[in-house]
Amino acid sequence: MSGRQLIGKALFLDGEAAIGAPCSLWLDDAAGEMVFDPHGVEVKWPYPQIRKLPDQAGQDRKYYTQAGEETKRLLVFDADRDFWIRARARNMDKRAPVRKPSRVLGWAMAAVSSVALIIFVLVPVMADQLAGFLPPSGEKALGDATLGQIRSALDQTGLGEVPTCESSAGVAALAKMEQRIFAETDIPVPLTVHVLDHEMVNAFALPGGHIVFFRGLIDEAESPEEIAAVFAHEMGHVAARDPTRIALRSAGSIGVLGLLFGDFAGGAVVLFLAERLIQADYTREAEANADSFAHQTLLAADIPPEGIATFFERLQAEEGSEDTNLAHWASHPELGDRVAAARDAMPSDFVGTAILDPQEWDALKHICDRRSRTGTPLIWP
Repeated sequence: MSGRQLIGKALFLDGEAAIGAPCSLWLDDAAGEMVFDPHGVEVKWPYPQIRKLPDQAGQDRKYYTQAGEETKRLLVFDADRDFWIRARARNMDKRAPVRKPSRVLGWAMAAVSSVALIIFVLVPVMADQLAGFLPPSGEKALGDATLGQIRSALDQTGLGEVPTCESSAGVAALAKMEQRIFAETDIPVPLTVHVLDHEMVNAFALPGGHIVFFRGLIDEAESPEEIAAVFAHEMGHVAARDPTRIALRSAGSIGVLGLLFGDFAGGAVVLFLAERLIQADYTREAEANADSFAHQTLLAADIPPEGIATFFERLQAEEGSEDTNLAHWASHPELGDRVAAARDAMPSDFVGTAILDPQEWDALKHICDRRSRTGTPLIWP
């Protein structure tokens, strides 16, 4: 052991045993290595391979490892010895080179693929199966909670939630339309219809029979038939329980991402769920089925199914295909295909009967003129 300089005591952690092994520590400048003897067996670390690790507890201990064997640690209790080691181990603060980078890249790609498989395949399959077992009361509770989250996420009034529109005459006109269309369906749950005082040109369905319209859509509509066509389409989603599947898939995806990256802040979860359900990205098959449901239901209710076609065509003509009013609808199956399908569903000799009279239509258009700011009806003088 000639030529070696004893600098103190240390504790060797081999990465396997829970208890470290006490040892003596030498510096051998002739051989260019640090030497220690856990369990009486000498271990030699060449100076260029020594790396320093941060002390997680305090600054009175120094941890060292050898490049390529990072699971093995040497704990030196006397911090002053770091000066002697650092003077020789010039690469102490360098990152160890990645060994077999192709293997590391392969494992990283496998991990990403696994996460993608879970989020895009397993979560949707499980959500679809769970949707079939969720009782109506649970589905209704999910819809109630989600609606509250959406109203909070979209609020720009400073009141905490987007106000609901509840002019009595407007609500009565919308209820008359609902009853006429709903009577021709076999939807097993009652509907709960809301109009939110927001400029977005949109409507969507939520779990538990909720159907939500935005003021912006009612403002843009030029006839009761256009609103009825959107109404029947959203009923189609309720009948197929599409909103429940979307909500369960979103919750599952959030859970997986939360496990990987840490729990999301509550506000981020709200915004994510709100975006997913408002801009519900149903499959082309689900959208086509909802359109077909709407066409058949409207015809049975003696309402022309082409209302959705006139609504889309007018928005495109007025605003252009890139306008934000069409952003949601454009994310659905090809807009032109949906317009053509609605036209094709219209019998050439179909006439239909009016859904609302002029006074009722005017009341519906002004449903937000007298609105509740709390979600409960106001008492007007």
